[in-house]
Amino acid sequence: MEPSKEFMFKYKGFYFGVNTSAEHVASLENFEIKDSDIFIATYPKSGKNGTVSKEEINLPLFNHLIQTIERYFFFLCGFNSEPLNLKPCNISDISVPVVLQIIYVTRNPKDVLVSYYHFSKFITTLEEVPDFNIFMERFLAGKVLASSWFDHVAGWYGHAEDFNILFLTYEDMKKDLRSAVLKICNFLGKKLSEEEIESVVRQATFENMKKDPRANYENLPDDIADKSKGRFLRKGTVGDWKNMMTVAQSERFDEALNEKIKTLPIKITWDMNSEK
Repeated sequence: MEPSKEFMFKYKGFYFGVNTSAEHVASLENFEIKDSDIFIATYPKSGKNGTVSKEEINLPLFNHLIQTIERYFFFLCGFNSEPLNLKPCNISDISVPVVLQIIYVTRNPKDVLVSYYHFSKFITTLEEVPDFNIFMERFLAGKVLASSWFDHVAGWYGHAEDFNILFLTYEDMKKDLRSAVLKICNFLGKKLSEEEIESVVRQATFENMKKDPRANYENLPDDIADKSKGRFLRKGTVGDWKNMMTVAQSERFDEALNEKIKTLPIKITWDMNSEK
């Protein structure tokens, strides 16, 4: 089952929401990147992607840098309102200054799939696919917004030695958020006091973000979000795919991606009790 052209179009091999246009996407190929910019790049439902200048990094904004699991991808969906001048970044398509600081966040793809499926019901400009099997096959084929999870991850890791990139995983942040905060501080050359670090860690927990209107987007207008079908921040757990996927679906997923995943220089944490 092919994705509906009512919701997506393809440009240079990548899927975008119909509320934007090929012309607008093409214009971003000349997007000016400054040496002082910081990119946070992720596949949808894995993290937040955007750019901010170093001068804007303060404690409140730093909190947003590590709110990485339930961030929307307004550009891909075609919305014009993009906080902090968010832009999608595909490293193969742009000329990146070597000194640019990039934070790339990965999440295990089964949890990404499940989160994406529920998110597609919540956001009205995404095609709602009632059958999870169909949605999974589209995901595995890269026929969703942002296209292939594997190609996205492999593309960034393939440039690990070429650019100044800090690689993080959502699962590691769930295990030890404080360590992740310190890594980001060191990478950005930011020195925070112990009190500030504890404040960031406390505010950036999933439980506290669910209560924070700046993070939970509870005020999204009804023409963007159908709040009867979900919420912006859903669970934020590791291994939730086990509550959704059948054994057969999990095996099908493994069959399609496991050999490719083995080529990545990372360990995938499928739940908090096992890694491979």
